[in-house]
Amino acid sequence: MEWLSICTPNYTHDAFIRYGLRLGTDVICEKPLVMNPYNIDNLMQVEQETGHKAYTILQLRLHDSIVALKKKVDAGPKDKVYDVDLTYITSRGKWYYASWKGDVHKSGGVATNIGVHFYDMLQWVFGSVKQNIVHVMSFDRVAGYLELEKARVRYFLSINAECLPENAVQGEKKTYRTLNIDGDEFEFSAGFTELHTKSYQKILTGEGFRISESRPCIEIVSQIRHSEPIGLKGDYHPLAKMPLAKHPFGWDEKR
Repeated sequence: MEWLSICTPNYTHDAFIRYGLRLGTDVICEKPLVMNPYNIDNLMQVEQETGHKAYTILQLRLHDSIVALKKKVDAGPKDKVYDVDLTYITSRGKWYYASWKGDVHKSGGVATNIGVHFYDMLQWVFGSVKQNIVHVMSFDRVAGYLELEKARVRYFLSINAECLPENAVQGEKKTYRTLNIDGDEFEFSAGFTELHTKSYQKILTGEGFRISESRPCIEIVSQIRHSEPIGLKGDYHPLAKMPLAKHPFGWDEKR
């Protein structure tokens, strides 16, 4: 066996990557690579000990529109700071809360489970994090503010269909994704279907993303998970004002 591909629950990734490396195979792990930044340090040590490599999937870095956006930002004025609003709502049913995904200790919560690719994309395009503030965080949503080297980002992520805008509801859409940059909508809804295939192809040719490249986005989601929300203060996403929902099972689970 030459490769081990890991598509298991988030909290098991670290153990299975270690297992694969020590078994004598190279490893491919789906998102999120691990739950905490320190896991990456330990895995890199196992790579050195075994001589085998672990790769992760950072698929939005391969999206044509996002690659073009990064080139535009890199070629733009060095002191330019963009105003960015990220909104991502992907409806999930009660099954979500009954599974490991509904347990913050196993999934990492909403930010980790559905947001890690977006956080990776944002820091890849606009630079490293200078400030990470959480305004609202519950079992079905997270809203906050990221100050990056070249962007001020307000974000809202949710798995609750009640957060969908009216135009999405009327169109019977269960997912709503938008990125607004300096008042203009950045279109990247198309072009997702082949990103996984392209990711695996690059790994097999030695061009894949090594686990160290996941560190920035893992640091972001880990900081979010361990943050205390400050409420509706400062520069927050407009949807952060939406009333919080009650857990469908009545659990007192804020994250």
